[in-house]
Amino acid sequence: MALKKWEVASYDRQAVREIAQQTGLPAAAAALLQSRGCKTAQEAAEMVSGAPLRDPFLLKDMDRAVQRINRAVENFEKIAVYGDYDADGVTATSILYSYLESSGADVSFYIPEREGEGYGLNLTAVETLHTRQVELIVTVDNGISSLAEIQRANELGMDVVVTDHHQPRPQLPAAVAIVDPYREDDHSGCRGLCGAGLAFKLVQALEGPEADPGFLLEMYADLLTIGTVGDVVPLVGENRTFVRKGLQVLPQTDRPGLRALLEKAGLQGRALTSENVAFGIVPRINATGRIGSPERAVRLLLSEDPEEAASLAADICDDNDYRRQLETEIYENALQQLRQEPDRLLDRVLVVEGRDWHHGVIGIVASRITETFGKPCIVLSTNAQETKGSGRSIEGFSLFLAVSACADLMTKFGGHPMAAGLTMPPENVPEFRRRINAYAAKLGEMPVPVLRLDGVLKPARLSLDLPRAAELLQPFGAENPRPLYGLFGVTLQEIQPVGGGKHLRLVCSSAGVRLRCMKFGMTLEAFPYHPGDVLDLAVELEVNEYNGKEQLSVIVRDMKAAGSNAEALLAGQALFQKAMRGESLTAEELHTLLPDRVGCAGLYRTLRACGGYSGGAEKLAAMDSAMPFARLLVCLELFCEHGLIQLEQFGMQYKVTLCATSGKVSLFESAFLQQLKAQVHPVPKL
Repeated sequence: MALKKWEVASYDRQAVREIAQQTGLPAAAAALLQSRGCKTAQEAAEMVSGAPLRDPFLLKDMDRAVQRINRAVENFEKIAVYGDYDADGVTATSILYSYLESSGADVSFYIPEREGEGYGLNLTAVETLHTRQVELIVTVDNGISSLAEIQRANELGMDVVVTDHHQPRPQLPAAVAIVDPYREDDHSGCRGLCGAGLAFKLVQALEGPEADPGFLLEMYADLLTIGTVGDVVPLVGENRTFVRKGLQVLPQTDRPGLRALLEKAGLQGRALTSENVAFGIVPRINATGRIGSPERAVRLLLSEDPEEAASLAADICDDNDYRRQLETEIYENALQQLRQEPDRLLDRVLVVEGRDWHHGVIGIVASRITETFGKPCIVLSTNAQETKGSGRSIEGFSLFLAVSACADLMTKFGGHPMAAGLTMPPENVPEFRRRINAYAAKLGEMPVPVLRLDGVLKPARLSLDLPRAAELLQPFGAENPRPLYGLFGVTLQEIQPVGGGKHLRLVCSSAGVRLRCMKFGMTLEAFPYHPGDVLDLAVELEVNEYNGKEQLSVIVRDMKAAGSNAEALLAGQALFQKAMRGESLTAEELHTLLPDRVGCAGLYRTLRACGGYSGGAEKLAAMDSAMPFARLLVCLELFCEHGLIQLEQFGMQYKVTLCATSGKVSLFESAFLQQLKAQVHPVPKL
């Protein structure tokens, strides 16, 4: 995983006291709520209990959408609900289709194939729906960027109602109604909703002012929860209300398809959390869009036949297994490409490409690479006709704006700040990589991954009260994550492999208190620390029951050498990479980079005494804690240039192997240093 900047939440103690006193919540829960934006007791109470459902007609064009759909229902026009192949699009389609069908509409649904058609409306699909005599297309989770496709629908005599939650382009499509909270003229405050959430708001509006919103929510909360959790939208406001109700409804759902899927996922009869949904249900539904035909997921959710539902659920779970296999293969291929072409890792935005990589999993691979290297990443798959790509970003860098800056290179693109998809001619790939990095360079310093802690605790203060208070903030998700606490300056005593070597139990101590922690998904060989090391841990706290007794479970989510400054290391790496890219440097930056003889000699002696080095940036920087990290990396590059060491670097992992030498080396007679000095350009006088 990438090195992250750790930030500890700050608290307004007076506000925390007021929230606790006025709501009766435990102080620990009140503190969490206050640090997550609740300024008053009312806001805190709403966060815990859920927000009331908003008037759907606050959304721009909702009235026009309702009028056109009602007219189609009354006149028995053929309606097509046009969805998307991910969990959000599939559940949005299922919500609106099932509602319209129950209202007596002549309705069908259409989910485009990821491989042949790609995301959103396409001209072939529009023509196909026309041959089926469709008179009204209602999009869910797509359509805001489909200018040409909606224009063609109009030419063929079909009306289009768009419901979407993606960023619009400067020109809106010529649809009868466009319900998108990201429209500049929309002031509904609904920007956090996903496609399924908007589909539900449309259903709410279609039911009219006399409808009971609680009854409607009961009807659709199971589907709403899957779409909301699957699209990783903020779990605040109405989204919390959707998911809270859905987690109650899902275990007892009367939908045969969902019951079959829960059984296959091993979740049947269990109390569910948003994490269960995110890792147990969503990937299986997504798999139908990534592998095979996505319309099966809608058929599963709409099925009223238990036998059909069981068969579809089994197929979908098989697809998910195959998806995992493909994902691993493509991820390893992408890492191999980065190893073979290390200059790619110097880029601000990582771009990797492969021949005929499966389009259905490249987005997941992009997410994993972003997590590994802490940089935005776009994974491209090329065939003879076109290149398709999917990207993921880090907070603070809008991938949608970055891709938009390269719009002339692409035939199609869309997305939002944290993710984007695109299509382009294969010959444009090298220029795309250059241009998107040039765009990033103009923005200045790139953001770095951030790990946010809800507080710093002493091991002696740990108790069951903390996770019990935290549970009041369920469901957890985007903008309301499961609380994470810091345990700083603990000494690692023992490392015990468990679970067949797949996980580790860590025994730590601090001020005479021994603490057992679990680090899941980490082997002993990959663990970078040793007994005796002093560490800072980022941990989650859970209540587990064993032999009828509740016990505190401490789960390590991240760790670093105690006191290490990740922000300084990341800044040092960024400066070194800037220099390695050959970009202009200021005199101050050059001063930071250039080593002196004493510093070089001391670092080389340390490396010789240690017999080389293999590990992360933290311990490497500790070899000379007084030297700026960017300068230390320049020293290593100098040693390499003169044959003193062999250096392998991959992200923030380094391996230094000492080489046999004979005679003295004139270290500062260096083409590398001359090049660095040549990169300094004087600041022009005003």
